[in-house]
Amino acid sequence: MLPYWLFFLVPALAALASGPLMRVRADGTRPLRIDDTWMLMIVALTLVIGFRYDVGGDWGNYFRYLFGAQNLNFSDLSGMEDPGYWALNILSTQLGFGITGVNTFGAFLFSIGLVLFCRSLPRPWLALACAMPYLVTVVAMGYTRQSIALGLVMIGLVMLGRQRFVVFALWVLVGALFHKSAVLLIPIAGLTVSKNRFLTLSLVAGAAALGYVTLLADSAARLVDTYVDQNIESAGAFIRLAMNAVPAVLFLLYRKRFALSPAEKKLWLIFSLMAVSMFLAFFPTNLSTALDRMALYIIPLQLVVFAHLPDAIGAFGRRNQAIVALILLYYATILFVWLNFATHSNYWVPYQMGIG
Repeated sequence: MLPYWLFFLVPALAALASGPLMRVRADGTRPLRIDDTWMLMIVALTLVIGFRYDVGGDWGNYFRYLFGAQNLNFSDLSGMEDPGYWALNILSTQLGFGITGVNTFGAFLFSIGLVLFCRSLPRPWLALACAMPYLVTVVAMGYTRQSIALGLVMIGLVMLGRQRFVVFALWVLVGALFHKSAVLLIPIAGLTVSKNRFLTLSLVAGAAALGYVTLLADSAARLVDTYVDQNIESAGAFIRLAMNAVPAVLFLLYRKRFALSPAEKKLWLIFSLMAVSMFLAFFPTNLSTALDRMALYIIPLQLVVFAHLPDAIGAFGRRNQAIVALILLYYATILFVWLNFATHSNYWVPYQMGIG
């Protein structure tokens, strides 16, 4: 378990030692400057996630892609489900890198998205520390395909906060090449439109239709059967939905104090309402697995809220170390409980690095 604590403590200590980033652009968003330190974090995250060995609940399941890719070429990708992930397997197979190559390529895409997203926030180290216990440890090291999609979606969300709607849709569509469920996020762009509404809605609707037809239509019935009709219960779904609902409620209570651009505030208001709705939907429905999977795309809300919270409820622009420490204690508790009591945590413990 020690490696997981080290992965968490590095950004946590950096968060305690640093204050908020006060510089903003003319539109109220923050510059996306990736310096040497954050480049190093991309490399470190890529190695930690990519070079894991026999770690994650779906570790064995991903070998079917690797073995299947041995008889494929890039020309075979047309019409395949999740062609982006198949492409990584074909590339890694042809280079002789095995599953480690697939995981490392995927980890690199995820890590770029996570770091860019964190750098768009006032306390990037705090956001990264909040990401480590679940988003990095469980999702990135367990749900490889969906973590890649989420990393690319996070880049899109940064763009959406800057009102670049079409760019957001394109990033989501690229993410959907790795896990088709990402395409369901495209309509969110339409809800954040404030200018050029007709043109933007038309483009977003076109992107959503294109994504559905090319990526989701053929498998929609099977997905509904898997996640809804079969009444499969997802262990721990209640806790994971609650983890999104907590920051959602905090945002709804204190959103006027969050130093966000108008577009960002609207975006995270939508995410907060979605998080609360999904949490409430857990009780009267049998959609725990579907809600649990879609909740993965709501996780960025946690990073946004807790990266802003010290300045929203404390002295604006100050270190507010006591509030930062409480947030870190909350996520340390999540990591402790998950490592010691989660049903499937034995698939992650011990953490191992290797080449396979």
